[in-house]
Amino acid sequence: MQLGNHLRRCRFDRDEMTQEQLANEVGVTRQTIHSIEKKKFVPSTLLALKIARIFNKRVEEIFYIID
Repeated sequence: MQLGNHLRRCRFDRDEMTQEQLANEVGVTRQTIHSIEKKKFVPSTLLALKIARIFNKRVEEIFYIID
């Protein structure tokens, strides 16, 4: 199983928010956001919730399981 995400789409829909801007909002590095988007890093529950809050979405609207 792998964790997929719509993070890049969410950033684009939010006035083309950069990885750096999102990273600053949630308190991580730009590389962390990049790694999440590339499915190389699974965010903690706390980080996933912070990201969802930034985009005013439920966690399940951003992150999903790939079988």
